[in-house]
Amino acid sequence: MINIAVVEDNDREREILVGYLTKFSSQFSIEVFSSAVIFLTEYTPKYDIVFMDIDMPGLDGISAAANMRKVDDRTCLIFVTNLAKYAIKGYDVQAFDFIVKPFTYANFTVKLMRALNHVKTNSEKEVLVKTSGGGLSRIAVNNVKYVEIRAHKLTYHLVDKEVVSYGTLKDAETLIDDELFVRCNTCFLVNLRFVDAIKNNCAVIGGESLLISYPRRVEFKKALTDYLCGARQ
Repeated sequence: MINIAVVEDNDREREILVGYLTKFSSQFSIEVFSSAVIFLTEYTPKYDIVFMDIDMPGLDGISAAANMRKVDDRTCLIFVTNLAKYAIKGYDVQAFDFIVKPFTYANFTVKLMRALNHVKTNSEKEVLVKTSGGGLSRIAVNNVKYVEIRAHKLTYHLVDKEVVSYGTLKDAETLIDDELFVRCNTCFLVNLRFVDAIKNNCAVIGGESLLISYPRRVEFKKALTDYLCGARQ
């Protein structure tokens, strides 16, 4: 199932977009929003594709996309607009493509197919994490270096940022559900893909050293060896 959001203030043009999407496939889950403000108020990072009008009252599409990108840098964003002159600004918010109004079903399907191929090519396992601020953050499992627990505060250490949540390490383990995530002690759940070395009974990840507790040393080292041997085959 492909999750799609349509953000368009014009009733007729919103109906056209939804009609074209429905005509193309009955397997889409489509949600519609009549304004960018409503879209952001209800936003959760669950959409594969977002069709966004640019010229909307209250909050324009470019500004709305910039706010969306603060919590979601993976959604495939397509601007639908009669303001082609703003196309260059789309690169600032990682727009994948533009559809210029008015457009035909044939024009639309070409753009849609490109977006679907992009989603398929770039698909990888993702999870939604409820953040300490009460929102949701979508993270790619392969980008998590390790998860740390301190006083019921979970910190997901990603390649480019940190996401803070609440819960137990078991909660994170269940959510991620990946056999390459192994505990090295009661505080850390480690993604073996990022372990550079084991030194002084510590797992070295990007210059950080995470202690491997005595009860877990044999299990952790075996898991790492199995992973490295499998990756080299």
